[in-house]
Amino acid sequence: MRIAQVAPLYESVPPRQYGGTERVVSYLTEELVRLGHDVTLFASGDSHTAAKLISSTPRALRSPSAMTDGTDDFIAPHVVQLADIMRHARDFDVVHYHSGYLQFPLGRLMGVPHVTTMHGRLDLPALQPLLRAFEDEPLVSISNHQRAPVEFARWVATVYHGLPADLYALGHGRGNYLAFLGRISPEKRVDRAIQVAERVGMELRIAAKVDDADRRYYEESIRPMLRHSRVNFIGEIGEKEKRDFLGNARALLFPIEWPEPFGLVMVEAMACGTPVIAFRRGSVPEIITEQETGFIVDSVDGAVAAVQRLDSIDRAHCRRVFEARFLSRRMAEEYLALYRQLTWDRDAAAA
Repeated sequence: MRIAQVAPLYESVPPRQYGGTERVVSYLTEELVRLGHDVTLFASGDSHTAAKLISSTPRALRSPSAMTDGTDDFIAPHVVQLADIMRHARDFDVVHYHSGYLQFPLGRLMGVPHVTTMHGRLDLPALQPLLRAFEDEPLVSISNHQRAPVEFARWVATVYHGLPADLYALGHGRGNYLAFLGRISPEKRVDRAIQVAERVGMELRIAAKVDDADRRYYEESIRPMLRHSRVNFIGEIGEKEKRDFLGNARALLFPIEWPEPFGLVMVEAMACGTPVIAFRRGSVPEIITEQETGFIVDSVDGAVAAVQRLDSIDRAHCRRVFEARFLSRRMAEEYLALYRQLTWDRDAAAA
């Protein structure tokens, strides 16, 4: 098939460090190429791919060089990207958007099968009237729970994210520390992770970035807690460092306080055989298999009790569950089935 993948322009594909959506787009794009399809990636010019690359901006909008250049309008490059897609639309059997909703008005004009994967939270008030105005737009959810606030939308599939099989390896978990990986923000609740580590008497290693929007929260609420002797704040890490960081950990703590749409870090931990202790929010019950890949809890007390049960998790089995459920090959095949269905529906409607 001739497939267009459309990524957000905020980070490169794949991203240099943090950037879950762009990473998933990269894994999907490269897997589709490996499966023999003709793939074009619309992304920033500093992206790396085996597909054909069409860029609407030379650098990711959040790259240090772009920020130094004074980039302050993130919408304009995305509008240019949409113009590029419209110019090339007839070259594709299907266009797959991962970039939000700016393209919705164009969907009715393109005349080409298309679909949008919604990667973010959908409980924001402004999304209700938007999705009602475009109820005919085909959407993919990344978990079933993600759909809950807007069940009326035209959901055509749920496709869980997947990782390449060789991206991570089974770790031994003998580092005797707990891990927190991702972003420091109120909804990620790293404070809960610190409380758990204190109560069980284990080191907590925090590999996380701090966005400008969360800087005040970090300085006022979290930074004072980092002075605890059991806390080791590493900062943001890249893909290469994650293998050892997760593989050596006894468990990953995922103490969220928000409707998590997916939670890629949980799957990364599973790929290393590392159990996940996660709070029961959002997609967590869909991703974690209780007592096989970790424990789902409702409180700090529950997380403390789960730490005491970590020896009951077979790390090799945890890795096998990852291989059965969360490989990028499976993700690509599910999307291909959807692409074919979209083209068949278009042909049937035209007949």
